[in-house]
Amino acid sequence: MTPRALIVEDDPTTAAALAALVRRHQWQAEIREDLEAAWKALCESAFDFVLLDLSLPDGEGTDLLQKLRRAPTGQWPDPKTPVLVISARSQLRSRLTALDLGADGYIIKPVHLEEVGAVLRALLRRRKTLSAGQITWGDIVVDPNSRFVQQAGAAVELTEQEFAVLLALLEDRPKTLSRADIQSRSGNRVGDGGSVEVHVHHLRRKLGDGLIQTVRGVGYRLSEDPGR
Repeated sequence: MTPRALIVEDDPTTAAALAALVRRHQWQAEIREDLEAAWKALCESAFDFVLLDLSLPDGEGTDLLQKLRRAPTGQWPDPKTPVLVISARSQLRSRLTALDLGADGYIIKPVHLEEVGAVLRALLRRRKTLSAGQITWGDIVVDPNSRFVQQAGAAVELTEQEFAVLLALLEDRPKTLSRADIQSRSGNRVGDGGSVEVHVHHLRRKLGDGLIQTVRGVGYRLSEDPGR
């Protein structure tokens, strides 16, 4: 089935650019200019992801995000629908608030369409991963739904950012990902390139030095031998 995107954006130029990007990927796009119309659309049919502005004529985009995440399961709207916030608000507090309320990613305007496309592709892969259930790699078991990680039968505590880096590498294994790739696949949840390096260091400390390989001048990938 062709993925469907709901674009909640009141600026015609931005909305048109995002819709063109979505359609270029052979996905369907619908545009709504305010919260009321967006909520009605979500209640009437299923969407694979939402592109959400924060400043809308009838309120805050975070209100829609909260309402969506609190919706009952088993009917429309689906509370697990991925939401990518696209906003001119560049303050760290705005980004953290949106992520804490359940956004799957946050991109600051003016947007780079290539970045938006990369995040949307990652969100679709993430949704397939969630539907598939647990991921096993060697002696490591990861549950994307509960964010539970187990190694050799023992639970491993990871931060949200460490989990996002690990999941990005698992979803694209055995491909090598640059720091920018990991950032986009996590919806910009893991910070800048330097932060990615720190999270990789922590993952190696918690899960073993041989788990993640450094490809000089390119980035990181999971070990080709899950048993290491």
